[in-house]
Amino acid sequence: MSRGSARAAWWFMAPFWLGVALLLGVPLVLAAGYAFTDHTGLGDPVFNGLDNLRRAREDPLLAASLRASFAYVLLAVPLRLLTGIGLGLLLARRAPFFRGARAAVYTPSVMPDVALTLVAAWAVNPMSGPVNQLLGALGLPEPVWLASAWGARTVVAFMMALALGETFLVVLVARRTVPADEYAAAALDGAGPWRQLRHVTWPRLAPLFALLAVREVAVALHVNFVPVYLLTDGGPDSATLFLPLYIFDQAFEFLGFGYAAFLSLALLVVSAGLVGAAVLVGLGIPALRRRRAGRAHPPGYQERGPRGLRERGRT
Repeated sequence: MSRGSARAAWWFMAPFWLGVALLLGVPLVLAAGYAFTDHTGLGDPVFNGLDNLRRAREDPLLAASLRASFAYVLLAVPLRLLTGIGLGLLLARRAPFFRGARAAVYTPSVMPDVALTLVAAWAVNPMSGPVNQLLGALGLPEPVWLASAWGARTVVAFMMALALGETFLVVLVARRTVPADEYAAAALDGAGPWRQLRHVTWPRLAPLFALLAVREVAVALHVNFVPVYLLTDGGPDSATLFLPLYIFDQAFEFLGFGYAAFLSLALLVVSAGLVGAAVLVGLGIPALRRRRAGRAHPPGYQERGPRGLRERGRT
C-alpha cells in the first residue's frame, strides 16, 4: 500500500475513531474519575479515596451479584457458543431449503431486546405459555420458571441464545472457506461426518472458535440488562441480579453515581480477566493437541488433514 493510500485509509477511519473516543473514551475517563468520589449526580463530586473499595468489600448484594453473574456466564456461554457453532456448521451447505433456515436463525438478532423479552415472558407463562403446555402434554412437571433461581437464569440464557446471529454468521462464512476437496478426500478415505469434523473442520476453525468464546464471555457479562430488568428485576432472591442491573440500581435508584462508577471499573477488570483466561485456554488447546500428536506418532510423521488419514489407511 502506498503512502497516499494509507493516508486516505486513515481519513476514512477517522469518523470511527472519533466515535470511539467520544462514546467510549470520554465515558471511561469520567467513570475512572467518579470511581473515587462520593457523587449523587445532583451536586459536585466529593473525593473519598478508597471508600468505594471498602464499601464494595463489605457489600453483601455485590457478592450476590457476582455469584449470579458467574453462574449465568457458566450457563449462557456454552449454550450460545455450541448453538451458534452447531447451526453455523449444519446450515453451511448450499441448499435451497437452508436459505430460509439461515434467515430464521439470524432474524432474532435484529429484533429489539424488548420484543424478545416479551416473547420469552409469554412462552414461559405458567398458565398459558406454550412451554408448560408442552410439558403438561408429555406428563412432565410444569414449573413456575421465573420463581426459582436456576429457572429464571435458564429463561434469560435461552432468550439470549436466540440472538446468536453474529456467531452463527461468522461460523457459516468460515466453514465455507474450507476447501471442499479436503472433505471429498476425507470421505474417500472412509471418514464419516464425525471424523471430518474432527480432522478437517476443527483444525481449520479452532482459532476462530477460541475468538468466539472470548466474545461470548464478554457478551454474557454485559448484554443481559434488558431481559432481567423486564422479566425478574434481579429476582428471585437476587438470582438474576447481574452486575449491569446492580450498577444501574446503584446509579439511578440509589443515586450512588460514584459507587456505580467504581463497580463499572470493577466489571471492566472482571471482564478483562475472564477474556484473558479464555484466550489462554484457546491458545493452550492447539498446543496440547500438537503435543499429544507428537507423542502418538513416530518421529518424522506429519498429519496433513485428509492426506494424513490416507497415509494411515495405507500403513
